[in-house]
Amino acid sequence: MEIIIGSIPPLKAEGKKLPPAATQSIEAQLLHVRPPRKGVAGPSGMERRTKQAKDPKRGRVLTIMVPDARLLPADIDTARYDVSIRLIRRS
Repeated sequence: MEIIIGSIPPLKAEGKKLPPAATQSIEAQLLHVRPPRKGVAGPSGMERRTKQAKDPKRGRVLTIMVPDARLLPADIDTARYDVSIRLIRRS
């Protein structure tokens, strides 16, 4: 038998952690793949972006669909997120 007299040591302050939903893997379906834009003018001839930016020449634009949007962060439209993808070929 072990008898401990006193209190437990205080817990260390931890840094702000991401919610578990933001770090988990989210399944999505690849809908479309297209090459990058060659120019900055849209079909009407007007500038489509607010600043002069060029898409990478060797890049590809992927359109994906997430079937369950509840898995996405609530602030996905307003916050900046880095996205990592892992492509798995269907059998």
